[in-house]
Amino acid sequence: MLNERTLDAGAITLLAERVDNAARNRTAIDMLTADYPQMKLGDAYAVQNALRARMEARGTRVTGLKMGLTSRAKMLQMGVAESLHGFITDDGAYADGAEIPVARYIHPRIEAEIAVVMKTALKGPNCDVKKAAAAIDFVLPAIEIIDSRFADFKFDIMSVVADNTSAAGYVVGGRTRRLHELELVTEGIVLTRNGQVAEVGAGAAVLGDPLEAVAMLANQRAELGADIPAGCLVMTGGVTAAIHVQAGDVIVVHYQSLGAVRMRFV
Repeated sequence: MLNERTLDAGAITLLAERVDNAARNRTAIDMLTADYPQMKLGDAYAVQNALRARMEARGTRVTGLKMGLTSRAKMLQMGVAESLHGFITDDGAYADGAEIPVARYIHPRIEAEIAVVMKTALKGPNCDVKKAAAAIDFVLPAIEIIDSRFADFKFDIMSVVADNTSAAGYVVGGRTRRLHELELVTEGIVLTRNGQVAEVGAGAAVLGDPLEAVAMLANQRAELGADIPAGCLVMTGGVTAAIHVQAGDVIVVHYQSLGAVRMRFV
């Protein structure tokens, strides 16, 4: 599936440039499949890889990997059997409590996540929850900033994968824990905006168990000839629905066992 391709190298380069320019210029574009309806998932990941190469050529450093579309309901809605993955970078990394300029984005949203850092490399295929757990060093709370480069935040599967699964930024913080010190499935999360509860959730919202997302990531990476390297930060997917943010919004996410993460949009 991830190796199925229909587009030539020239089309891949052109689409990566289109997505990259949209992000850099903060200008929304049409879905890529409007011009390339024949795109396959392998093409979309090829565009994502070409986008990554463009960013790295400018000096941007990849700091981790992320899963997207990890809600079972969203997967059914979009007609896919597996979640999607992308990468995160140093130019989107913010400290806990940071002030984040909304002018960097087109139409930013945020969602609460559970992140993990790998102790050892995790290689698919046939990775499962048990193997994922054995490879993890520690767990920490995170907020992801997502910002689709497509008009009205509307996209299809091929377009969103090519767009690096809407990755735009992230904050990690709070309190780190070893896996045996908490129950990921029942880890409760409350997301507040300006002191008001906006979303609540628990770790089970991520494929029933965030470790399933880590295992799925390893298996998908194997199809593309890669692994999850040791030391890698992995965002496992949204525990809460994504909410719109604007200048002046103060976001605080409280975790049952992992402390809290804060950010303010300016």
